[in-house]
Amino acid sequence: MLLADTQLSASGRPTQPAVSAAPEPPAQWHRVLTLLADVSLFIGTREVWTQAATHRPAVAAVISVCYASILVCGVLALVVRGRRSLARVDLCVLVTGLTLALCAFVLFHRGSDESVLTAQAARDLVAGHGIYGRPWPWLFGGNGIALTPTVTGGYDYTYGYPPLAPLLTAPLLWLGHGGLPAIAMSTGALLVGTVVLWWLLPAPWRSAATMTCLGFSTLPMYGRLGYPAILALALLVPVVVRWTRIGRGGRLGPAGVAQAACLGAACAAQQLPWFLAPFLFAGIYAVRRGELGGRAAGLVVLRLAGVATTVWLLINTYFVVSQPVAWLKGIALPLIQGAVLHGQGLVGVSLYLTDGSDRLDWYGYASLLLLAGLLALFVLFVRRLGPAATVLPWLAFWLATRSQDGYYLMMTPLWLAAAVTAPASDFAGAWQPFTRRLAGPRRRPARIAAAVVLLSPALLSATLAATGSPPLRMEVTSVRHDVRALSRLTLRVTNTDDDALTPHFTLTRGQGMYPYFSVLRGPATLPAHTTATYELRPPGGTYALPKPGQKIRLRVFTSSPQTLSSTYVTLPSA
Repeated sequence: MLLADTQLSASGRPTQPAVSAAPEPPAQWHRVLTLLADVSLFIGTREVWTQAATHRPAVAAVISVCYASILVCGVLALVVRGRRSLARVDLCVLVTGLTLALCAFVLFHRGSDESVLTAQAARDLVAGHGIYGRPWPWLFGGNGIALTPTVTGGYDYTYGYPPLAPLLTAPLLWLGHGGLPAIAMSTGALLVGTVVLWWLLPAPWRSAATMTCLGFSTLPMYGRLGYPAILALALLVPVVVRWTRIGRGGRLGPAGVAQAACLGAACAAQQLPWFLAPFLFAGIYAVRRGELGGRAAGLVVLRLAGVATTVWLLINTYFVVSQPVAWLKGIALPLIQGAVLHGQGLVGVSLYLTDGSDRLDWYGYASLLLLAGLLALFVLFVRRLGPAATVLPWLAFWLATRSQDGYYLMMTPLWLAAAVTAPASDFAGAWQPFTRRLAGPRRRPARIAAAVVLLSPALLSATLAATGSPPLRMEVTSVRHDVRALSRLTLRVTNTDDDALTPHFTLTRGQGMYPYFSVLRGPATLPAHTTATYELRPPGGTYALPKPGQKIRLRVFTSSPQTLSSTYVTLPSA
């Protein structure tokens, strides 16, 4: 008998082995993932520490401890021997990220237009007033809060989201004035959503949740801006994790009912989940039909949609009853408000590369057509596209008139959740229509043809929008200014379009948009194929001139039809 296996005590009785089994070592990719999550917490932390060192020394001390934690976790991620030990390092990285997010919240909680609108909606709700269709222009006066300009020459001062965010903000109104209660709500939702995602993911992947939700300082920034979309994200996390298992065996079960309820609540928080839900429903139907057959799969999806709709209606019931028309317009506002072009998508062609377009409406058509085409492709090729269900919907926003990168960034944790818990193997037996015609190695031409047919309308619409011509031809005839500011701008405007246009003028530097100028002289509506002289005055009387070499661009928006005309303004020497 080997000594390593059994030892005898003095009394002759066997004792436990002298050498215990070594802990099972973690995979190298797990170590690297933990290290990457740890490193991601460095990004943006110095800015927070610098601010804290000046105004909140106690917070700066906490951040310094977090720096030490990051360094120690970096060492431990590479040297610990067992999986359990590395899991504890993952937990330490998570706690460090949560602490840094709270420190940033303490220092930076000025908010944005979204937070002040949400907080004001909560205050009016508590006061017994309606929250939809009520303009609050005083929220934006002189406090640096961004405005949402529209092509009608005005600004949107109303709340334009479903009501769950104000409902959850109302109990936090005691925190203070401005947008702070809404910021606390959205930041809290992000932290809770991060913990939920971390807990639901398989242990080796948990640091990826910390990195995606708290690293790089991106999502915490949106939380501190008070975006209702962060609340929607947190509610979607339990929906997306293992979403292909919903309805397995033909029953939702408690977990499936909870996921359906979270989906309904997410749709009652912000509009972005509306675009994701059809892809989830289609994917669940395809997977369940491959398992159970068409009828049973349809019943599963109906139960799922029924629970989600019930929760959504319960959250909205008070507003549907108290102000039905205003509520409907309010929750549809981002789709119908006519906000000016903005974002990093295809609209940049009309904003920056050309002088505008007389077919801006076609950007919106292209976005909707692309969403419909992608959903149809998803149904046709769900076995291939199923793992990308949480990514595909956001492609449509790249063609939209409002193509801000926040629409993609705020939903990236869902990409991770689906990638880890809904792999391609879950879709291997999913049902696909027209399998005989589109499946198999010899059917590649048919698949390509289907993709071309379904995506061509969106591409054609996008091409029409981007290649439009500016309908107004402008010539600056006089500029009144001194060394520092511009006070008057006179220009000759020719309407080359076949429709009468109502122009709204502004100046821009880079990607930002200055408030609309007042028209002191010139017709409100310029008839087709006519020329008129306009004299413009900046809001507040003066427009601060940029540094030498920075270009100023005059932009003119019209609402019916939606058009944009632009030209550069050259200032004569003073």
